This record gives sequence, C-alpha cells and structure tokens, in this order.
Amino acid sequence: MTTRPLSPLTMLLSRHTRRREFIALLGGAVAWPLGVRAQQGAMPVIGFLNSGSPAERAPFVAAFRQGLKETSFVEGQTVAIEYRFAEGRYDRLPALASDLVRRQVAVITATGNTVSPLAAKGATTTIPIVFVAGSDPVRDGLVASFNRPGGNITGVSIISSALVSKQFELLHELVPQVAVVRILLNPSNPNVGFELSDLQSAAQTMGLQLAVLQASTESGIEAAFATLVQQRAGALLVEPDTFFLDRREQLVSLAARHAIPAVYSNRGYPEVGGLMSYGASITDTYRQTGVYAGRILKGAKPADLPVTQATKFELVINHQTARTLGLAVPASLLSLADEVIK
Repeated sequence: MTTRPLSPLTMLLSRHTRRREFIALLGGAVAWPLGVRAQQGAMPVIGFLNSGSPAERAPFVAAFRQGLKETSFVEGQTVAIEYRFAEGRYDRLPALASDLVRRQVAVITATGNTVSPLAAKGATTTIPIVFVAGSDPVRDGLVASFNRPGGNITGVSIISSALVSKQFELLHELVPQVAVVRILLNPSNPNVGFELSDLQSAAQTMGLQLAVLQASTESGIEAAFATLVQQRAGALLVEPDTFFLDRREQLVSLAARHAIPAVYSNRGYPEVGGLMSYGASITDTYRQTGVYAGRILKGAKPADLPVTQATKFELVINHQTARTLGLAVPASLLSLADEVIK
C-alpha cells in the first residue's frame, strides 16, 4: 500500500498547529508558577527563627499564627512565613538567621530562647526583629531599655529570675524536707552563666543549697540522672532550655524511674507525666510575638514598640505522678494550680 506524501502546505499547517499547541502547553506550565510567584511576591514574608524542632513547636507556631490573625494577617493568604529550626543546635542559629536576611524577609521573629534573637541581631541591623527572650533582654544586650528598645528589635521577655524564685518556693512547699536542690543545666546554652546566677540568688533567699548538673546530649542526661541516684538527690529543678524541652519524655521517664521529685518551667512536662511545672504561658508569648510582627508589617517601628513582659503564668501539677512518688500535695498548692492532671 502506497502512502501519499503530504503537500508542503499541509506540512506547514501541521507544524504550525503542533508549535502552537506546544507553546500553549509550555505557556500554561510556566504561567502558573509565575502567577503563584507573583502572588507570593506581593505578600510580605516573615522569617520564623527557632532554636528547637518543628514537631515540638507546633502549638507555639499555631499561637504565633493566631497573633498574626489578630492583626489581619493569615498565612498563605495575606502573609508568607519562612521557617528555620535549629533542632536544638544553637551553633546553627547564626547561619539560619543570615539565610533569612539573604532572602530579604520583612520581619524576623526570633524564638526559642535568648540565643535565637542574639543570632538574629548579629545578622542584621535593618530588618525588624521580634523576639521571645527567656531572660533580661537589657542585660543580654538585645535592647537599650524595655520602654525604648531602640534599633530594629523588640519583643516579649520572660524574666527567669522571678520564675526560679517561685519554682523554689513551690518545690519547697511540696518537699519541705529537702535542703539541697539539684539543678540541671545545658552548658551549650550561652545564657547558662546568667541563669546560674539567678538560681543561686533565689536559692540563697529560700535558704536552700544548690548542686549543679550539666547535660547537652541524650547520653549526658542519662549520666546526670546516674549522678542524681548516686547522690540520693531529694529534688531536681530542670532549667528552661530548648534541648531539654525537646527531650522532656526522656527526662520525665528518668525522674519517674528513680523516684526523683522534679519541677519544670513548661507545662509540656507534666502533660507527659512530670510532677509539676511553673512558668510563663509559652503559647501566649508566641501569640504576643505574632501581634507585634503584624503591627510591624502594618508600619510600626520596633524602636517604638516597648518590650512587653509575659503576664500569663501557669502552675500545672500532675496529681497521679505525686501519688506515685508518695507525695501528698498540700491543699494550698492544689488551690493555686491552673490545672491538676489526675
């Protein structure tokens, strides 16, 4: 069977049709991402810098988004967020902060603990920064003063010295016979010196003695508890630290195994079986951070926004854990608790 060759005109029309279809297909494939990029480019971008891990920070991120929503910003609709998590590796924070600066985000929210805003401040003097700091931001060199922070940075402060005094008081009420309190610190935290000074002052006021243990790895936590058992420790206070919070189940499990009463700074510990926590509501501080970030996106300057202090504090007691440890929780302590886990 003989096939008739196509005429030159038919071949030209066929090539033209295929070319037009190819251009249409290519145009559709390219136009959609370009359109999305244009839409995203029109939205302000916030850089979210955190010293911890994303899985453990999900409730805090949700609270941050709520704060943004209170200022009319919704992620994916009116604002985009670039997330950077250091996974407990404080040494990674400067590089992550520099990456957000290179991406020219409109605002950097630096959260997790004071080392995160210090890294952000070291990376830029022009991009606005909103922080959550777990210590005195003036003492740490973040701002000039609470009322007039100056420069490009402001945020929310959780003054740890006031917290540890209350934690000692609550621990002493629960286990009054204990005269020496063991403290677990992370030596990798750049603020450990300040924290230890606050702890010593608070302990001296309460007439308690301190014994310091340190851990910055999972094996280090195991070793610290082996020391606690050897010393027959009567009570433990775990300092607020991103690394410890991400490993709270390990800490709580070891405290239970060795029957050591322990107090923590975050409600996440008693929620997984820890004895007691007292500290600022972290979700509320992240919400406040979102509000400040939204106000800056609307034109406010960080220098004109006073550093706010955490105002919502929580006492959470796990009554079941207390019973397991053979501790009778005083009625006065139960009446103070914001939540009693039974």
